[in-house]
Amino acid sequence: MRRSYWLFKIIGFNWLVKAGPALVNTAFALRLPVKGLIKATVFRQFCGGESMNDCQHTMDQLYAYGIGSILDYSVEGKEAEDEFEHTTEEILRTIDQSTGNVRIPFCVFKTTGLARFDLLAKVNSGKPLNHDEEQEFERVKKRVERICRMAYEKHVRIFIDAEESWIQDAIDALCREMMMQFNLKEAIVYNTIQLYRHDRLQFLKNSHDHAQKNNYVLGVKLVRGAYMEKERQRAAEMGYPSPIQPDKANSDRDYDEALRYCVTHIDRISICAGTHNESSSMLLAQLMHQHQIQPSDTRIYFSQLFGMSDHISYNLSHAGYNVAKYLPYGPVEAVLPYLFRRAAENTSVKGQAGRELTLLNREVNRRKGR
Repeated sequence: MRRSYWLFKIIGFNWLVKAGPALVNTAFALRLPVKGLIKATVFRQFCGGESMNDCQHTMDQLYAYGIGSILDYSVEGKEAEDEFEHTTEEILRTIDQSTGNVRIPFCVFKTTGLARFDLLAKVNSGKPLNHDEEQEFERVKKRVERICRMAYEKHVRIFIDAEESWIQDAIDALCREMMMQFNLKEAIVYNTIQLYRHDRLQFLKNSHDHAQKNNYVLGVKLVRGAYMEKERQRAAEMGYPSPIQPDKANSDRDYDEALRYCVTHIDRISICAGTHNESSSMLLAQLMHQHQIQPSDTRIYFSQLFGMSDHISYNLSHAGYNVAKYLPYGPVEAVLPYLFRRAAENTSVKGQAGRELTLLNREVNRRKGR
């Protein structure tokens, strides 16, 4: 707990978080011995280990308190076909590990782990692909289909993570195709909706309409989002309206409205509420009670990131709700983009690092006073 306290205290320094990626990348380039420091601090806080086997002890500890784990091979931003194939095989292994395993209620992947970012951006823009790009994108679609088919056959639910707005339409289209194919009776494939975008509440409603018209179950993971600074900067540099909400209050409003919408249409929507917000978590619990939905109903899950908001995760689980922690893993160097994003998210989301610090300090003091 003291280690976590000091880590969140350091993360609270915005200038240090912004300088971190350049400093760490330089250190690796110069072959300085920083891996051990990273592994003992920020990696240990937010990741389960460097391999799936490394995660086993953490998964057992979480499940002792009724909390599931979402194995997340957090390698992204690669460029080569052999790297995409390696990531695909690793995701398939997570599905195999999850089969019949109550400790792992979901698996997850990022499309940028399976495809070049620039290719997705071109598909997203609607520009015609050349012959080689068409073949490359066909391979991407086959990787996504292979993963989702195995999830369907093994009866394992799988999230497709949301990413930057200028590739998200391409990801949404892939996800919709998979849901139409594999969500005929229940939600196996889940799309991720970032409510810090001002257009996503309507996207949720449109997705529900599409599911109704095409007779499949909509799976959605609702999050606020993790690319705010990058989105605003790109919009300013390229001169288009920012897709991000004008302020946190609007993001909170749309997130809570999305919860209400999903619970109201629970006959056609399965939901995972990915949130570190106490008020939104309480709202979902209240909505379930109002609609006479049992806490154990598997159509509704709560989720938080490993290393954050344990007070929400453990209390919800203790009250009988379905809870799962995102448990990232992978080689230290390969998961650095994920770790940098977590650190930046804690400084850009108002009060997150401060809340963690306050709660950790309060618990340390409570234990001292026993």
